[in-house]
Amino acid sequence: MTRPWDDWDHVLKLDPDKDLVDGETFEDVATCGTDAIEVGGTTGVTDEKMRRVVDACAQYDVPLYIEPSNLTNVVHRDGVDGYLVPMVLNAGDIAWLTGMQKEWVRLDEDIDWAHTATEGYIVLNPASSAAVYTEANCDLDADDVAAYATVAERMLGQEVVYVEYSGTLGDPENVAAAADALADATLFYGGGIHDYDSAHQMAGYANTIVVGDLVHDEGVDAVAETVAGANDARAATQ
Repeated sequence: MTRPWDDWDHVLKLDPDKDLVDGETFEDVATCGTDAIEVGGTTGVTDEKMRRVVDACAQYDVPLYIEPSNLTNVVHRDGVDGYLVPMVLNAGDIAWLTGMQKEWVRLDEDIDWAHTATEGYIVLNPASSAAVYTEANCDLDADDVAAYATVAERMLGQEVVYVEYSGTLGDPENVAAAADALADATLFYGGGIHDYDSAHQMAGYANTIVVGDLVHDEGVDAVAETVAGANDARAATQ
C-alpha cells in the first residue's frame, strides 16, 4: 500500500509560534515547491496560533499535516490531510513516548484514525528545545541510532522514523546508520538544513528532509534552494 510520504523528498515544518519573513505570505510558503507542510511546535503553541496557520495553509493544494505534540496542536477541519504523532524513542520522560499521546486519545473524540500515523523520533541535539523538554538521552552512537530505528519499525510498527538534530546539522554517520537499519519505514531527517548543499547532503541518506526554522528566519527563496537540493539528491539515486 502506498503511503502519502513515500514520494516526499522535502517537508516544510511551520512553527505556529513563529512569524513568516516580512512581506511573505502563506501562499508564498505553499507554492515554494515543498512536497508537504507539517504544522507543529515544541513551545509557545496556542490553539489560536495553531488555527491561524492551519486555516491559512489549508487553502492551497499542498498536503497539510499536523504534528500533535500536545492538545493545543490539534485542529480538525477540512483541508487537513492527516496527523503525524511524534513519539520520542530516546526520551527520558516517558510522557513524550506515550503520556501526551494517551491524553490526546482520552480527551479528543474526533481523531481520524484512518489518517493518523506515528513518527518514531530520535532526538540527537542536546541543546534543542525538543531534547530539553523530553529529557532525551542524546549521547548515542551510530549503533544506538540504528537500534532505535529498528525498534521503531520492527517492534512498534512505525512507518516514519525521524532523526532530529533541530538547530544544527547532524552527523551523517548517524543518519546513514538509521537508513541502513530500516527495511520499509520512511526516514525523515531534520536539523540545520539551510541551503542547497546541506539539503543535498542529508537527502543522500534520508528519504525525506524536513526544513523548519529556515522559512521563519530567511524566507521562501532559501527554502526553495533546499527543495532543489533534495530533489536533485533523489534524482541521482534513480
